[in-house]
Amino acid sequence: MHSVALLTASYAKDIERFSLLSESIDTWLSGYTRHYVLVNDEDVPLFERFASDKRVIVPASNYLPKWLWALPPALQFLSKRRVWLSLLSSPVHGWHIQQILKIAGVLNAPEQRVCILDSDNLFFREFDVGQYAGAEKTPLFVTPKDIGADHPLHGLWLRTVDQLLGIKERSFPADDYVGNALVWDKDTARAMTDAIKAATGLNWVLALCRKKKFSEYLMYGHFVAKSPAHLATHRVTEDSIAVSHWDDTPLDRPAIEAMMRAASPEQVALCIQSYSSTSVDDTATCSALARGIDAARACLLKIWVMRPNSKCRRRRAKAASQASLVNLLITSMNGFGLNSPSSGKGRFGCLSARAKVPLIQL
Repeated sequence: MHSVALLTASYAKDIERFSLLSESIDTWLSGYTRHYVLVNDEDVPLFERFASDKRVIVPASNYLPKWLWALPPALQFLSKRRVWLSLLSSPVHGWHIQQILKIAGVLNAPEQRVCILDSDNLFFREFDVGQYAGAEKTPLFVTPKDIGADHPLHGLWLRTVDQLLGIKERSFPADDYVGNALVWDKDTARAMTDAIKAATGLNWVLALCRKKKFSEYLMYGHFVAKSPAHLATHRVTEDSIAVSHWDDTPLDRPAIEAMMRAASPEQVALCIQSYSSTSVDDTATCSALARGIDAARACLLKIWVMRPNSKCRRRRAKAASQASLVNLLITSMNGFGLNSPSSGKGRFGCLSARAKVPLIQL
């Protein structure tokens, strides 16, 4: 098994969503060594409260070249978006910087595999990410033939990716490698940046700053797809471990709960794109419900195994009260589609959510 790290590129405006992500990681995930959080230098003090033995807050300047510098916060009124300036390219906005930071973070990680998690992701089931991401072959998520030539965003991004990688022939519809909780291999990412330099004659960061209209996930996926040697080290899959909401339509709490209930046993993460303007409070409530049910599991197991046989009225009354409470939790577990003590292992190493727990009978 290969070592596995988690990586998130975030910033101040996403700190509430990141808080949910970090809490869900601490609750549900195992099998990783470190969670690297890459943020703008001025945002480091805001994110320091999330630092721990397994979570490292990294200033963006650690990974960005010296010729690329952030417009000072005092001058941000000049632009509605965060801007980085350079004498070598036109201004670069924060979204592109985050993509560059993800690539740089993978290249600089001590671990061989990196699971990339955006701030609007969170986990709601137990998951051994080491078993999933650290296996012999790197999982590579793809949606086959999903990008049409006239796609307003992905089509444009893919054409830019082809230029950056030196891909001469492109047919549509093309495969889409954009997703959530994706895994990259460090050696493959380094070979990808080498290919960018070979195709453009530029340092890979400068090449991206000059092109801008690109997707890091499309770039990695299509680099692998066009390289037989690297494709052989990846396991291509159409099964995502995340259930996602890509639209800009906001979701209410019932809709979020419905997404989580509809998730397959292998889907352990939830992603509601931040641009949908979905309430963070509603997402937090659903996440808290998942954690609450997990906390109740210990109580459930104890009562299940140690149901009283004594005729003592006091003991039976106490057990009946506990059983009544836990039965409510069981009903929630069965309806919400979350883990239960009788669940089996899914093929991704997570606990299946399909098994129903019988109510306690005293």
